[in-house]
Amino acid sequence: MTVDTDLLIVGAGPTGLFAAYYAGFRGLRVAVVDSLPELGGQITAMYPEKQILDVAGFPSIKGRDLVEGLVAQAATADPTYLLGRTATSLTHDEDGVSVHLDDDTLVRARAVLVTAGIGKFSPRPLPAGEGWLGRGLEFFVPSFAPYAGKDVVIVGGGDSAFDWALHLEPVARSVTLVHRREAFRAHERTVQQVRDSSVRLVTSAEISSISGNGTVESVEVRVGEETTSYPAQAVVAALGFIADLGPLQQWGLEVHKRHLVVDPAMRTNLPRVFAAGDITEYAGKVRLIAVGFGEAATAVNNAAVAIDPAAKVFPGHSSEA
Repeated sequence: MTVDTDLLIVGAGPTGLFAAYYAGFRGLRVAVVDSLPELGGQITAMYPEKQILDVAGFPSIKGRDLVEGLVAQAATADPTYLLGRTATSLTHDEDGVSVHLDDDTLVRARAVLVTAGIGKFSPRPLPAGEGWLGRGLEFFVPSFAPYAGKDVVIVGGGDSAFDWALHLEPVARSVTLVHRREAFRAHERTVQQVRDSSVRLVTSAEISSISGNGTVESVEVRVGEETTSYPAQAVVAALGFIADLGPLQQWGLEVHKRHLVVDPAMRTNLPRVFAAGDITEYAGKVRLIAVGFGEAATAVNNAAVAIDPAAKVFPGHSSEA
Protein backbone atom coordinates (compact mmCIF):
# COMPACT_ATOMS: atom_id res chain seq x y z
CA MET A 1 0.00 0.00 0.00
CA THR A 2 1.18 3.50 -0.80
CA VAL A 3 0.01 6.62 1.05
CA ASP A 4 0.61 10.08 -0.42
CA THR A 5 0.46 13.02 1.96
CA ASP A 6 1.96 16.44 2.62
CA LEU A 7 3.12 15.82 6.19
CA LEU A 8 3.83 12.48 7.86
CA ILE A 9 3.79 12.62 11.66
CA VAL A 10 5.67 9.82 13.41
CA GLY A 11 4.09 9.47 16.85
CA ALA A 12 0.43 9.72 17.91
CA GLY A 13 0.87 11.05 21.43
CA PRO A 14 -0.40 14.47 22.56
CA THR A 15 2.22 16.40 20.57
CA GLY A 16 1.59 14.37 17.41
CA LEU A 17 -2.19 14.74 17.70
CA PHE A 18 -1.95 18.51 18.15
CA ALA A 19 0.45 18.66 15.21
CA ALA A 20 -2.10 16.79 13.09
CA TYR A 21 -4.74 19.40 13.95
CA TYR A 22 -2.36 22.25 13.20
CA ALA A 23 -1.31 20.70 9.89
CA GLY A 24 -4.99 20.69 8.90
CA PHE A 25 -5.24 24.32 9.98
CA ARG A 26 -2.37 25.06 7.58
CA GLY A 27 -4.27 23.26 4.82
CA LEU A 28 -1.93 20.29 4.68
CA ARG A 29 -2.83 16.67 4.11
CA VAL A 30 -1.56 14.69 7.07
CA ALA A 31 -0.85 11.06 7.97
CA VAL A 32 0.08 9.79 11.43
CA VAL A 33 1.98 6.57 12.14
CA ASP A 34 2.48 4.98 15.57
CA SER A 35 3.73 1.59 16.71
CA LEU A 36 1.00 1.45 19.36
CA PRO A 37 -2.46 0.25 18.32
CA GLU A 38 -4.28 3.21 19.94
CA LEU A 39 -4.02 6.99 19.78
CA GLY A 40 -2.58 8.88 22.73
CA GLY A 41 0.92 7.44 23.06
CA GLN A 42 2.25 6.86 26.57
CA ILE A 43 -0.77 8.49 28.19
CA THR A 44 -3.17 5.94 26.70
CA ALA A 45 -0.78 3.04 27.27
CA MET A 46 0.26 3.87 30.83
CA TYR A 47 -1.48 6.83 32.45
CA PRO A 48 -5.09 7.20 31.25
CA GLU A 49 -6.34 7.85 34.81
CA LYS A 50 -3.54 10.23 35.77
CA GLN A 51 -4.45 13.83 36.49
CA ILE A 52 -2.31 16.08 34.27
CA LEU A 53 -1.57 19.51 35.71
CA ASP A 54 0.55 21.29 33.09
CA VAL A 55 -1.91 21.83 30.23
CA ALA A 56 -2.93 25.45 29.73
CA GLY A 57 -6.59 26.13 30.44
CA PHE A 58 -7.09 23.03 32.60
CA PRO A 59 -6.25 23.19 36.32
CA SER A 60 -6.37 19.40 36.15
CA ILE A 61 -7.41 17.01 33.39
CA LYS A 62 -7.46 13.22 33.33
CA GLY A 63 -5.14 11.67 30.75
CA ARG A 64 -7.88 9.87 28.84
CA ASP A 65 -9.95 13.09 28.70
CA LEU A 66 -6.99 15.04 27.31
CA VAL A 67 -6.44 12.41 24.61
CA GLU A 68 -10.15 12.38 23.77
CA GLY A 69 -10.12 16.14 23.25
CA LEU A 70 -6.94 16.02 21.15
CA VAL A 71 -8.37 13.25 18.95
CA ALA A 72 -11.53 15.29 18.37
CA GLN A 73 -9.44 18.35 17.56
CA ALA A 74 -7.20 16.38 15.18
CA ALA A 75 -10.27 14.98 13.40
CA THR A 76 -10.80 18.41 11.82
CA ALA A 77 -7.70 17.68 9.71
CA ASP A 78 -9.13 14.32 8.52
CA PRO A 79 -5.79 12.57 9.15
CA THR A 80 -4.87 9.16 7.82
CA TYR A 81 -3.97 7.01 10.84
CA LEU A 82 -1.50 4.17 10.40
CA LEU A 83 -1.55 2.55 13.85
CA GLY A 84 0.23 -0.56 15.06
CA ARG A 85 2.98 0.08 12.53
CA THR A 86 6.59 1.21 12.87
CA ALA A 87 8.42 3.60 10.57
CA THR A 88 11.54 1.68 9.58
CA SER A 89 13.48 3.56 6.90
CA LEU A 90 13.59 7.00 5.30
CA THR A 91 14.86 8.12 1.92
CA HIS A 92 14.88 11.51 0.20
CA ASP A 93 13.93 12.29 -3.38
CA GLU A 94 13.37 15.48 -5.38
CA ASP A 95 9.80 16.01 -4.19
CA GLY A 96 10.10 15.03 -0.56
CA VAL A 97 10.60 12.04 1.70
CA SER A 98 9.62 8.39 1.47
CA VAL A 99 9.13 6.42 4.68
CA HIS A 100 8.74 2.64 4.73
CA LEU A 101 6.68 0.99 7.46
CA ASP A 102 7.16 -2.48 8.87
CA ASP A 103 4.00 -3.78 7.15
CA ASP A 104 5.41 -2.83 3.72
CA THR A 105 3.34 0.37 3.52
CA LEU A 106 5.15 3.18 1.72
CA VAL A 107 4.35 6.74 2.78
CA ARG A 108 5.37 9.46 0.34
CA ALA A 109 5.39 12.83 2.08
CA ARG A 110 6.63 16.33 1.37
CA ALA A 111 7.94 16.57 4.95
CA VAL A 112 8.18 14.46 8.12
CA LEU A 113 7.57 15.50 11.73
CA VAL A 114 8.87 13.15 14.43
CA THR A 115 6.86 13.36 17.66
CA ALA A 116 7.76 9.95 19.00
CA GLY A 117 8.21 10.94 22.65
CA ILE A 118 10.85 8.66 24.11
CA GLY A 119 10.62 6.25 21.20
CA LYS A 120 9.71 2.62 21.76
CA PHE A 121 9.64 1.70 25.45
CA SER A 122 9.49 -1.32 27.71
CA PRO A 123 9.13 -1.37 31.52
CA ARG A 124 12.13 -2.04 33.74
CA PRO A 125 11.65 -5.47 35.32
CA LEU A 126 11.29 -6.12 39.04
CA PRO A 127 13.98 -8.74 39.85
CA ALA A 128 11.78 -10.48 42.44
CA GLY A 129 8.77 -10.39 40.13
CA GLU A 130 9.82 -12.95 37.54
CA GLY A 131 6.88 -15.23 36.76
CA TRP A 132 4.29 -13.03 38.51
CA LEU A 133 3.33 -10.70 35.66
CA GLY A 134 -0.43 -10.88 35.11
CA ARG A 135 -0.84 -12.82 38.36
CA GLY A 136 -1.01 -9.77 40.59
CA LEU A 137 2.08 -7.98 39.31
CA GLU A 138 1.64 -5.16 36.78
CA PHE A 139 3.82 -2.39 35.43
CA PHE A 140 1.06 0.17 34.75
CA VAL A 141 -2.28 1.15 36.28
CA PRO A 142 -4.65 1.98 33.41
CA SER A 143 -7.70 1.66 35.70
CA PHE A 144 -8.12 1.95 39.47
CA ALA A 145 -11.26 -0.20 39.82
CA PRO A 146 -9.45 -3.59 39.82
CA TYR A 147 -7.56 -2.52 42.96
CA ALA A 148 -10.64 -1.80 45.07
CA GLY A 149 -10.42 -3.43 48.50
CA LYS A 150 -6.95 -4.86 47.90
CA ASP A 151 -3.64 -4.49 49.69
CA VAL A 152 -1.39 -2.85 47.09
CA VAL A 153 2.40 -2.60 47.12
CA ILE A 154 3.95 -0.07 44.75
CA VAL A 155 7.67 -0.22 44.01
CA GLY A 156 9.42 2.95 42.85
CA GLY A 157 10.24 6.54 43.76
CA GLY A 158 9.26 8.53 40.69
CA ASP A 159 6.19 10.51 39.66
CA SER A 160 4.27 7.46 38.44
CA ALA A 161 4.75 5.56 41.72
CA PHE A 162 3.60 8.51 43.81
CA ASP A 163 0.71 9.43 41.50
CA TRP A 164 -0.60 5.88 41.58
CA ALA A 165 -0.17 5.72 45.35
CA LEU A 166 -2.28 8.88 45.77
CA HIS A 167 -5.02 7.69 43.42
CA LEU A 168 -5.18 4.17 44.83
CA GLU A 169 -5.19 5.25 48.49
CA PRO A 170 -8.96 5.95 48.65
CA VAL A 171 -9.73 2.83 46.59
CA ALA A 172 -7.48 0.12 48.00
CA ARG A 173 -7.63 -1.41 51.48
CA SER A 174 -3.99 -0.40 52.00
CA VAL A 175 -1.17 1.06 49.93
CA THR A 176 2.51 0.52 50.68
CA LEU A 177 5.16 2.32 48.65
CA VAL A 178 8.62 0.72 48.65
CA HIS A 179 11.68 2.59 47.40
CA ARG A 180 15.33 1.64 47.47
CA ARG A 181 16.52 5.10 48.58
CA GLU A 182 15.52 7.75 51.11
CA ALA A 183 15.25 10.45 48.41
CA PHE A 184 12.57 10.44 45.72
CA ARG A 185 12.50 11.54 42.09
CA ALA A 186 8.82 12.53 42.25
CA HIS A 187 7.62 16.12 42.44
CA GLU A 188 8.01 17.51 45.97
CA ARG A 189 4.35 18.49 46.21
CA THR A 190 3.22 14.95 45.35
CA VAL A 191 5.70 13.44 47.81
CA GLN A 192 4.29 15.63 50.58
CA GLN A 193 0.72 14.64 49.67
CA VAL A 194 1.68 10.99 50.00
CA ARG A 195 3.42 11.65 53.32
CA ASP A 196 0.21 13.30 54.55
CA SER A 197 -1.94 10.35 53.43
CA SER A 198 -2.40 6.85 54.86
CA VAL A 199 0.12 5.40 52.38
CA ARG A 200 2.87 3.47 54.17
CA LEU A 201 6.33 4.58 52.98
CA VAL A 202 9.15 2.05 53.27
CA THR A 203 12.51 3.47 52.17
CA SER A 204 16.04 2.12 51.75
CA ALA A 205 14.20 -1.08 50.94
CA GLU A 206 13.68 -3.64 48.21
CA ILE A 207 11.26 -6.45 47.42
CA SER A 208 13.18 -9.66 48.11
CA SER A 209 10.43 -12.10 47.14
CA ILE A 210 6.77 -12.46 46.19
CA SER A 211 4.58 -15.31 47.49
CA GLY A 212 1.17 -16.68 46.68
CA ASN A 213 -0.82 -19.66 45.50
CA GLY A 214 -1.30 -18.87 41.81
CA THR A 215 -1.67 -15.15 42.42
CA VAL A 216 0.17 -12.66 44.62
CA GLU A 217 -0.70 -12.90 48.32
CA SER A 218 2.27 -11.28 50.06
CA VAL A 219 5.66 -9.67 49.53
CA GLU A 220 8.87 -9.78 51.54
CA VAL A 221 10.50 -6.36 51.94
CA ARG A 222 14.13 -6.20 53.01
CA VAL A 223 15.51 -3.16 54.83
CA GLY A 224 19.16 -3.71 55.66
CA GLU A 225 19.38 -7.10 57.35
CA GLU A 226 15.72 -7.19 58.37
CA THR A 227 12.89 -8.62 56.28
CA THR A 228 9.20 -7.84 56.80
CA SER A 229 6.22 -9.55 55.18
CA TYR A 230 3.34 -7.41 53.92
CA PRO A 231 -0.02 -8.65 52.63
CA ALA A 232 -0.45 -7.83 48.97
CA GLN A 233 -2.95 -8.98 46.39
CA ALA A 234 -1.46 -6.53 43.88
CA VAL A 235 2.08 -5.31 43.17
CA VAL A 236 2.81 -2.39 40.86
CA ALA A 237 6.41 -2.14 39.65
CA ALA A 238 6.78 1.54 38.76
CA LEU A 239 10.49 1.38 38.03
CA GLY A 240 10.49 3.41 34.85
CA PHE A 241 11.13 2.03 31.43
CA ILE A 242 13.86 1.34 28.95
CA ALA A 243 13.49 3.43 25.81
CA ASP A 244 15.24 3.49 22.48
CA LEU A 245 14.70 5.24 19.19
CA GLY A 246 14.48 1.97 17.31
CA PRO A 247 14.83 2.27 13.51
CA LEU A 248 14.98 6.09 13.79
CA GLN A 249 18.60 5.67 14.83
CA GLN A 250 19.38 4.41 11.32
CA TRP A 251 17.95 7.47 9.55
CA GLY A 252 21.09 9.57 9.96
CA LEU A 253 19.51 11.95 12.48
CA GLU A 254 21.75 13.80 14.92
CA VAL A 255 21.10 12.22 18.32
CA HIS A 256 22.13 13.39 21.78
CA LYS A 257 21.38 11.00 24.65
CA ARG A 258 18.45 9.34 22.84
CA HIS A 259 16.97 12.70 21.77
CA LEU A 260 16.91 14.40 18.36
CA VAL A 261 18.85 17.64 18.10
CA VAL A 262 16.79 20.46 16.55
CA ASP A 263 17.22 24.15 15.79
CA PRO A 264 14.76 26.92 16.81
CA ALA A 265 12.55 26.04 13.82
CA MET A 266 12.36 22.41 15.04
CA ARG A 267 14.45 21.30 12.06
CA THR A 268 16.66 18.23 12.47
CA ASN A 269 19.92 17.84 10.57
CA LEU A 270 18.05 16.07 7.74
CA PRO A 271 16.25 18.13 5.08
CA ARG A 272 12.44 18.17 5.38
CA VAL A 273 12.59 16.27 8.67
CA PHE A 274 11.37 18.11 11.79
CA ALA A 275 10.83 17.01 15.38
CA ALA A 276 8.75 18.19 18.35
CA GLY A 277 7.90 17.10 21.88
CA ASP A 278 9.86 15.04 24.38
CA ILE A 279 12.05 13.50 21.69
CA THR A 280 13.75 16.82 20.92
CA GLU A 281 16.94 18.27 22.40
CA TYR A 282 18.22 21.86 22.40
CA ALA A 283 19.66 24.31 24.92
CA GLY A 284 17.13 24.96 27.68
CA LYS A 285 14.80 22.12 26.68
CA VAL A 286 11.94 21.48 29.13
CA ARG A 287 10.00 18.22 28.70
CA LEU A 288 6.37 19.12 29.35
CA ILE A 289 3.22 18.43 27.35
CA ALA A 290 2.61 22.18 27.19
CA VAL A 291 6.03 22.71 25.61
CA GLY A 292 5.37 19.97 23.07
CA PHE A 293 2.21 21.71 21.88
CA GLY A 294 4.17 24.90 21.15
CA GLU A 295 6.93 22.98 19.41
CA ALA A 296 4.35 21.18 17.27
CA ALA A 297 2.97 24.50 16.01
CA THR A 298 6.49 25.80 15.33
CA ALA A 299 7.45 22.63 13.47
CA VAL A 300 4.28 22.53 11.34
CA ASN A 301 4.57 26.20 10.37
CA ASN A 302 8.15 25.74 9.27
CA ALA A 303 7.35 22.46 7.53
CA ALA A 304 4.62 24.28 5.60
CA VAL A 305 7.31 26.51 4.06
CA ALA A 306 9.49 23.50 3.24
CA ILE A 307 6.49 21.97 1.48
CA ASP A 308 5.51 25.20 -0.30
CA PRO A 309 8.25 27.88 -0.43
CA ALA A 310 5.58 30.48 -1.28
CA ALA A 311 3.88 29.90 2.08
CA LYS A 312 4.56 32.05 5.13
CA VAL A 313 5.90 30.69 8.39
CA PHE A 314 3.31 32.64 10.38
CA PRO A 315 -0.16 32.04 8.94
CA GLY A 316 -2.06 34.41 11.20
CA HIS A 317 -4.05 33.50 14.30
CA SER A 318 -6.55 30.64 14.18
CA SER A 319 -9.20 33.00 15.57
CA GLU A 320 -8.87 35.04 12.38
CA ALA A 321 -9.41 32.06 10.06
